[in-house]
Amino acid sequence: MRKWGILIVALIMVTSVLAACGQNKNNAGGNTPANESQGSANTGTASKKLIVGLSADFPPYEFKIKNENGDNEIVGFDVEIAKEISKDLGAEVEFKDMLFDSLLNELDSGRVDLVISGLSPKPERAKQVDLSQIYYKAEQSVVSATKDKDKYNTMESLEGLKIGVQKGSIQEDIAKTITGAKLTSLGKINDIIMQLKSGRVDVAIIEGPVAESFVKNVEGISITDAKPVTEDEGYVVGVKKGNKEMLDQVNATLDRLIGDGSIDKFVTEASALAEK
Repeated sequence: MRKWGILIVALIMVTSVLAACGQNKNNAGGNTPANESQGSANTGTASKKLIVGLSADFPPYEFKIKNENGDNEIVGFDVEIAKEISKDLGAEVEFKDMLFDSLLNELDSGRVDLVISGLSPKPERAKQVDLSQIYYKAEQSVVSATKDKDKYNTMESLEGLKIGVQKGSIQEDIAKTITGAKLTSLGKINDIIMQLKSGRVDVAIIEGPVAESFVKNVEGISITDAKPVTEDEGYVVGVKKGNKEMLDQVNATLDRLIGDGSIDKFVTEASALAEK
């Protein structure tokens, strides 16, 4: 009886060990998919989220409104374009609002997957990041106090003035070419308008549709007859340098949106929304 008892105990122990090994093997195999990194749209792996950098103070391109819940919502025609890009990628889109002059560094560091924020195709930008085809073109405008509007009808009339511009923008480059101009370069268009309203700057150089939006919504400012001219007309999407897969997808989406008239539709709808 004692021998049988020992044998039974041994069999129980072996069975327990085998069961435990089988369970550990199953657990190891079962945890692998759950613990795998899903990656971002920037990596070319299983894309789940597209992180888009922008500066949401640039109506009608990107700006904030109060939604029906009373929360700030980023809207604009750049926003709609980004949503279409994410849709074509099969990814959820997330917007990161930041200062305009920090956008390319965030893209270069990989903290955002692409940048769409009224970005002009300046040659120095093309050295840092890859740029898409041009998806929209617009003129530049000079804005002044309404009472001073008739003073500024040529670019020469801006010589020696205090000029407000967005830091890191094409408008800042334009202002630097004006003889004797004293620049106030700020991160947000809203702050530039405040400087203009308070008389701290004489005029502001702002992209055309953006200027029109502010003039319609801010009392006491007007667009002058002075017309800046630049070779860098048009706006592009920025992607991380060397990410050809992302760049090709962005261009394919832009081709579709330009071809079917969606971008013109987005511009019209965003402009109307910015006037409310």
